[in-house]
Amino acid sequence: MTQKNNLLRNASFLMIAALISKVIGLLYKSPLSEIVGEIGIGYYGLAQNAYLILLMIASFSIPQAVSKVIAERLAFKEYKNAQKFFRGALVYTMILSGASALFCLFGAKYMIPSNQPGATLALQVLAPTIFLSGILGVYRGYFQAHSNMLPTSLSQIIEQILNAAVSIGAAWLFIHFFSDGTKEGIAKWGAAGGTVGTGAGVLIALLFMAAAYEVNRKQIARHVRADQTGKEDSYREIFRVLFLIVTPIIFSSFIYNINGYINGVMYSELAGRQGVNSEVVSTLYGEYSVYFLTIINIPLTLAGAAPTSMIPEVSALYAQHRRKAARRKIDEATQLSMFISIPAAVGLAVLAYPITRLLFPNTNGTAGTLLLIGAVTIIFNTNSNVSNGVLQGIGKANLPMWNAAIALVINVGLLVALLQLTSLGIYAVLVATIVYSIVICILNDISMKKYIHYKNPWGTVYLCPLLASIPMGVAAGGIYYLLELVTGSNLIGLLFAIAIGGMIYLSFYTTIMTKLKAMEKRRRMEQRYKRERAREKR
Repeated sequence: MTQKNNLLRNASFLMIAALISKVIGLLYKSPLSEIVGEIGIGYYGLAQNAYLILLMIASFSIPQAVSKVIAERLAFKEYKNAQKFFRGALVYTMILSGASALFCLFGAKYMIPSNQPGATLALQVLAPTIFLSGILGVYRGYFQAHSNMLPTSLSQIIEQILNAAVSIGAAWLFIHFFSDGTKEGIAKWGAAGGTVGTGAGVLIALLFMAAAYEVNRKQIARHVRADQTGKEDSYREIFRVLFLIVTPIIFSSFIYNINGYINGVMYSELAGRQGVNSEVVSTLYGEYSVYFLTIINIPLTLAGAAPTSMIPEVSALYAQHRRKAARRKIDEATQLSMFISIPAAVGLAVLAYPITRLLFPNTNGTAGTLLLIGAVTIIFNTNSNVSNGVLQGIGKANLPMWNAAIALVINVGLLVALLQLTSLGIYAVLVATIVYSIVICILNDISMKKYIHYKNPWGTVYLCPLLASIPMGVAAGGIYYLLELVTGSNLIGLLFAIAIGGMIYLSFYTTIMTKLKAMEKRRRMEQRYKRERAREKR
């Protein structure tokens, strides 16, 4: 709890945990889809999307919000207030997540498209998970405020391991004991069993975080006793601050992420009205929500480690009026995020079809096309995640909320037009999603320039990884298709393509970055020389 702040170290913890967690999550989706079938995996995707909407209200942004308010108190050594905010956040979140859990249990049918009723039970099973997730989020935010990402990272790995094991086992058990053996029955009960694993994972992660807190309890108590500030807010003031800070962040995250849920509901409803069979709708939506989104969420989660680590540090620096230091932290987070997201987007686009065939043998090919076109969203979503974190960190959480609302209106209008006027089908959802992510990036960038006077270092942050990704993509594609032709093995081709492509990327990135830094150094020296000459003339 007393480790020195270090963005790279903390981000590294979260990245490693995210990578392990996402790989586990990726691997278990294939056997799960085998058990529940194409329709069942569509129900599972619909239930998970609806669950995420309720989770956003109950707990999704709680770690960021809690880490922000507590980090600001710790920056001024207000340890008593930090502890009171932690306890207040637990009460606040229990009320919020409890209400969301009850709505999930009794109002699930209102969140599932009318032509996909088989997904309702899977959503209801997730009700207890929503309540537990809120409490888990407070614990994670508390440790993040202390710039200690290790407990969060370990809990994420433990959570995903149990999630994978229980999801597969429960899906099989539910089908075996409760299903009537029909295609619809297997899909309904299989999807419901699959969601049980999510709750089991959250429960074990919560127990782990509570144990980590107990281990640090004595040290926390020493800090509280050593508090010499003499400042201690009342719980009334604490709840007021929590409401004013947490609520905008919750609504910001809610609006920012609700487009996926809205897109799914609109696609299901409008496709059904146009006469598309409900099984076809469920299958295609499964290709999008379970296969495509699962793949792109891996680099998104890895790149998202940087803004998660950045929020408490930027909040503390901004509260201390150290604006230049805060901008340097933003540069570090953005550079680290783009270092991961840009090559990931290029690599996934180039190898879209072989990757989807390897990970999801049941795919009908739609997921590969979606990944080829939609990999670019990784870059835009990563960028907007960083800018959202910055705006929340400086106390402007309402700005990403309004920016996301504007983007959402554009998203909905475009999606309706595409579904009604074209035959794009599920690809209309992808196009609307891409436009949505671009609009948020632009609006958030404008807000950052206005309120923190931030200017993106385009050369080192974007140009360098982009230039390094081009030869990587060419080499990876060439190596894969050559080896696949010679060996006939999809796996061998992918392994060599990814390994060699990664080495090429790192080599070019290092070379280009060295040259860019040399050019920047030369430019600064020339500017300094010109200023000195100007002073001599005066």
